[in-house]
Amino acid sequence: MKIKLSFFLIVFTCIKAFSQDTEKKQKMDFYFNPSLNVGFNINNKSQNKNDSQYIETPSALGNLTYGITAIGGYNFLPNFAIGTGLKYSFAQDNYHLIYWVIQPKFIFSPGDRPFYIDVNYGKQINSSAVSGTEFWGARFGMQVSYSKKLSQEGGIVFESHKLKEGHDGFFIGLSYGISIFSNKNYTVYGRD
Repeated sequence: MKIKLSFFLIVFTCIKAFSQDTEKKQKMDFYFNPSLNVGFNINNKSQNKNDSQYIETPSALGNLTYGITAIGGYNFLPNFAIGTGLKYSFAQDNYHLIYWVIQPKFIFSPGDRPFYIDVNYGKQINSSAVSGTEFWGARFGMQVSYSKKLSQEGGIVFESHKLKEGHDGFFIGLSYGISIFSNKNYTVYGRD
């Protein structure tokens, strides 16, 4: 009995030690994420700071914004990545805003269909009808695996834009993009 048990333990240990790891790696590693977005300004009034009674005037940002964002980053923990890049946003005539963006990304259930939350901060780097604009935002969405190194993603965007002149805007919108990543084993398509 002891010999059979010892033989079984030795065989089991050898099989476990020399077997290939079939689990997928739960990180994207390096990634690039271009995305398109459109949003509606729900705060289309601003306060005139020069008037002591704070009269509301039409916002300088307009009712609708759209743009494109391109973020590159690194997913160094299964549930956390950090990236940086550029965002172009069109708010209305002559308001072509280009931001340098920093984006921490929180990933829930990494792999084939992860849910993510992006937190965005951007500072304007160009001169336009306004200068010195900054924004804070969040994007809630889901990635859907498409191939070994590609996922589609869609989400809801919330952004608060602050202009120096006292005008601001709060946009709610939709985002659609793709993620191209370096780890081919991140999704089920990468298993060979």
